[in-house]
Parts: sequence; structure tokens; C-alpha cells
Amino acid sequence: MAKKKEASEEKQHVAVVNKKSLSFLEKYINNPSPTGFEWEGQKLWLDYIKPYVDETFVDNYGTAVAVINPTASYKVVIEAHADEISWFVNYITSDGLIYVIRNGGSDHQIAPSKRVLIHTENGTVPAVFGWPAIHTRHGGEKEETPQLKNIFLDCGCTTKEEVEALGVHVGCVITYEDQFTVLNDRYYVGRALDNRAGGFMIAEVARLLHENKKKLDFGLYIVNAVQEEIGLRGAEMIAHRIKPNVAIITDVTHDTTTPMINKITQGDLACGKGPVVSYAPAVQVNLNKLLVETAQKNNIPFQRQASSRSTGTDTDAFAYSNEGVVSALISLPLRYMHTTVEMIHKEDVDNVISLIYHALLAIKKDQDFRYIK
Repeated sequence: MAKKKEASEEKQHVAVVNKKSLSFLEKYINNPSPTGFEWEGQKLWLDYIKPYVDETFVDNYGTAVAVINPTASYKVVIEAHADEISWFVNYITSDGLIYVIRNGGSDHQIAPSKRVLIHTENGTVPAVFGWPAIHTRHGGEKEETPQLKNIFLDCGCTTKEEVEALGVHVGCVITYEDQFTVLNDRYYVGRALDNRAGGFMIAEVARLLHENKKKLDFGLYIVNAVQEEIGLRGAEMIAHRIKPNVAIITDVTHDTTTPMINKITQGDLACGKGPVVSYAPAVQVNLNKLLVETAQKNNIPFQRQASSRSTGTDTDAFAYSNEGVVSALISLPLRYMHTTVEMIHKEDVDNVISLIYHALLAIKKDQDFRYIK
């Protein structure tokens, strides 16, 4: 009986996110931060994290960094990326309709009937992705599917001049209007959880270190990077500036339990089953081992993922910078990536935060992770 009780206690979930931090998460997710235009979201993030750190700074392209123990010579980074997929205005027709191009990995198939905001120097202009009614799409021909060449925005104008009078021009960035919500008291749902959920989680690590009065004997750089969605560019820039010894990256990965996903190629991963540790050339073996042992020691459930040649995350940018930085990846399982209804499990969020927090406490000053010395 004693063993059964002990086992059940090990599985008991400990909530980490509190009401104040959840309020920040909702505000942070609802705020648009498209690739290359992340500054409003970065301001929110910096305002939230400042009470828990010693100093902050922002680089030339908008990557925000919060630092604990800034004078320490041994530097550890925990990192996420702040940007979300979006669109650019590419062409305005004489009839006042707007054609777009991608800013990041935007999915053309989900666009029709979506509400959007066009960001101008004078504020936001509401618009919709129009689509012909089903009644008009018959006629014996093969039905046309949404493609980049045929999706368009309608902002209620009938001429190009009307559109331009609203402040809309080629190059204006466009974001979806969908808002944060909670499903079944179990899932957080919204756009841009890829990867502002990561920015939220690393900020929560800073909060826990501060509230629990934990002293680190190394410098901790909490990095919210820009421009991941178009090639890991923000991480590349900030890695060269900080020159860290160690980097723990957090990003999202696919929940593969929903329809139309092949587990043979994508792996077997699920929301609610814990953080995901990755295996890839960029993931340093001994740091990854520390993450696994930390999860086991602290009864944190976790999953494993093989990432082949590259992780496709900022891990790659950090690992291959500065003559090689000891790097590893902790991923958050997510359903419906790059849509407006991305879903993450509340317990996974808590457990990613806990894993990063305990991993930092396990890292020693000047720790040498090399396996050949």
C-alpha cells in the first residue's frame, strides 16, 4: 500500500503559473508581435520580468534580454523567440483589394474568412481574408483551393486610393485578430503560442528564482529573441553578443496525436505528457543528460524526440556560434502549429518551467560539459 501511495504522489501535478502570471500570458499572447515588428510585445515582456532580474537590455533588432548576475564570467542562457507568423501587403488592386506575401511560415489554407489587423503608422486597420461563397463555386470545374495567388484582403474599400487613405501601403504587416482563451480548464489556446509561450515560461523561471531566493553562481541571461520564424536570425545576433558558455532553448514541437500526422515521420508526442527533450547534432550530449536526470530527480514527466540533422529552432543558432556553445532544447508540445488556434496543455507549461528552473539549479559554476577533455 505504501508503494502505491508513493507512486500516486509522484504523479501529482504541482501548479506553477499563478493568477498574476496568467493575466500577463493572456495580455502577451493577444498583443501582435510579427516577425521584424516585435517591439510592443517585447515591452510587455520586459515590464513583466524587470522586478525579478538585475538588469535588462535590447539589441538593435529588438531581442530583449534580462540578466541575473551580469558581472559573472560564466554565462548561461535560457531562450525563447518572440515573433509570430504574419503577412505583408504586397499588391493593392484598383478595386481596393489587397494581395499578400508571407512573413514567416504563414499557412495560406487557413486564411479564408479570418479577421486580421493591418498595421500602419497611424494604427491598425481591420480587414478580412475574403473567399467566394460556396453557392458560387459550382459549375462542373474542379473547385479551387486557397493558395497564395488567390487569397486576398478586403478592408471595406472600393478603390486603391481609399485603401491608401487609411495608411495602408505595400510593406505593411498583417496579423490575425484571434484572442487567447482556455479550453476545458486544460488547454491554453491562441495564436502565437509558437513561441510566446516560451517567452512566458522563461520569464516565469526568473520569477521563481526571485521568489524562492535562489542564488546562482553564474550569470543568467534570459533571452527573448526576434526573427526566429525567418531563419533564427535574432538568436544568431544575440549569441555573438552574449558569448554564453551554455544555452538552454525552449520552443514548441508538434503534438502528433491529432489526425493527418504521421507518427512514423513525426514521432509520437502528445500534449499533457510533459516537456520534450530532443536528440540532434546541435544538442550537446552531456547537457541533454543533465536535463533528463533533472527531470527524473524531480519527478517531472518528459518525452523524447529525434530531430535528425537540425532542430529547426534557435538551438542551432546558439550551438554553432562562438566556436561552439553547449546547447540543448526543451520543447513544449503544441497542437495546430501556425494556425490561430494553437493549443498547449497547462500542465506541460508548468512542467517546462519546472524543468528549466531545476536544471539551472543543477548547473555548477564553470561546469565543463565536454565528454573528451
